[in-house]
Amino acid sequence: MSEAAHSADAARAPNVLSRWWRQASRIDPRYLIAFLITLVLAGAQFRYQMVGGYDRLLVALGACVVTEALLSWFDRGRVVNLLSAYISGISLTLLTKPQGSLLWPFAIGGFLAIASKYVLRYRGNHLWNPTNFAICALLLVAPEHVSVLSHQFGNDLTTNVVIWIFGLIIAARVGVLHVTIAYVAGFFLLNSVRAVALGQPLLPEIAPITGPMYQLFVFFMITDPRTVVRGRRKQIVVAIIIALMEALIRLASDRGWPLPTAFNAAPPLLALAIIGPIAKWLDLHQVASNTGHGATAKSA
Repeated sequence: MSEAAHSADAARAPNVLSRWWRQASRIDPRYLIAFLITLVLAGAQFRYQMVGGYDRLLVALGACVVTEALLSWFDRGRVVNLLSAYISGISLTLLTKPQGSLLWPFAIGGFLAIASKYVLRYRGNHLWNPTNFAICALLLVAPEHVSVLSHQFGNDLTTNVVIWIFGLIIAARVGVLHVTIAYVAGFFLLNSVRAVALGQPLLPEIAPITGPMYQLFVFFMITDPRTVVRGRRKQIVVAIIIALMEALIRLASDRGWPLPTAFNAAPPLLALAIIGPIAKWLDLHQVASNTGHGATAKSA
């Protein structure tokens, strides 16, 4: 092959990548998120059998899909795209760890996750990430029966690299990479300060970020396009505030404060459940005040 042909191929490659990137930008973000959550599920099950039984997966998915179909038909007169229900079902299957072989947490969790989108709304928008709301509710109401996934990936390097690479690429494509980066930066900074203040080694304090609960949190919950506030700057500020709230919860746990078990089991999830809806409500209220309109478009 001539030098000119090599040069043409070299020039063509960036154009192909650029064209692929533009085409990917037209894909509904939910399809990209669904791909990533499916990848996490497949990897978790293949390497660690983390699902704990396919009956859990079927119950969680069934509860989410049926609830979404029924409530959307009742609320809007049609069945909406069920990708959100699929994502919630997979997330519940991965994160919810009941005592023994209980299946009701997946059924109730699936119902709570989807129902929260239709009941807990403000100006046509749901305020909580569905999975975040369901898991926090289960941990608060039934801590003796339900726990949450924490370290079952074993901090395996290969698994972490694959998930983080795909997670960062998809977060960039969906347009929420800055949210992930802001939270992770806040996590590292605040927990480094915490380690120094407590006289603890740094590595154990920041190691949880490589665990599956945090990975699902930074790629699926805190970055949920339907529940983040409007505007890049405000999104970054809210992500840092959530990291700060989580650090305060962990510090309170260290100090032995009488917190509900849920706060000790899942600090980032509870931090998002507290800060996220407040930030979203204020954002929607501000938008409505500025535009003078009483409602915004409903979210799916």
